Amino acid sequence: MKRYPILIAAVLLGIFAIIGTGLVVATHHFTDARIAENERQALLRKLHAIVPADSINNDIATDTITAHAPDLLGVDGTPIYRGRHDGKPVAVVLEAVVPDGYSAPIKMLVAVRHDGTLGGVRVVSHKETPGLGDRIDETKSDWILGFTGKSLGNPPIDKWKVKRDGGVFDQFTGATITPRSVVKAVKNALIFARQQGDRLYEIPTGGELWPKGSKPQPVEKE
Repeated sequence: MKRYPILIAAVLLGIFAIIGTGLVVATHHFTDARIAENERQALLRKLHAIVPADSINNDIATDTITAHAPDLLGVDGTPIYRGRHDGKPVAVVLEAVVPDGYSAPIKMLVAVRHDGTLGGVRVVSHKETPGLGDRIDETKSDWILGFTGKSLGNPPIDKWKVKRDGGVFDQFTGATITPRSVVKAVKNALIFARQQGDRLYEIPTGGELWPKGSKPQPVEKE
């Protein structure tokens, strides 16, 4: 008879353990889903700041490919987001990294419209000096907004420099290295987009883009 209370207690403990484990798993699942959705919405806000939502009707956050062009984009294996309207190319957003920032690498989003003009540039992370180099951040100044509408012909490519170097872009008082590096990185992103042309839009979603001639192409079967 004494065994039954012990057996009942064991069964109850087992049931509570199963319920507790289920609750933990369910909470983890829903938390992960919420975090993923929050990250997606944050990314969309950044993308739509430079590629307006009303100019496209595809899911720009998932219509992506991976680019292998460290010489022009700063690092290897960077994502490219593609905006389209009714299937027609509108703009690409390149994730570019400025490897030679004053304090650390600077990560940016560069939107290049299909006609080769800039839809906008935004810095997404940096460690530049507060009050000096951090003016590349749109929350600190409107300097970064000056790229919108520019192209490799406006200004001429040889003028894609800060004014101190003979170009047309303002530098910051006491901080020339940061804007100089950003201007160079934006110019390189434009060069990359011009070199690749419609290949940026033609590669299937999830595919990889290698610079022309740098990766052997598979032989098509007859």
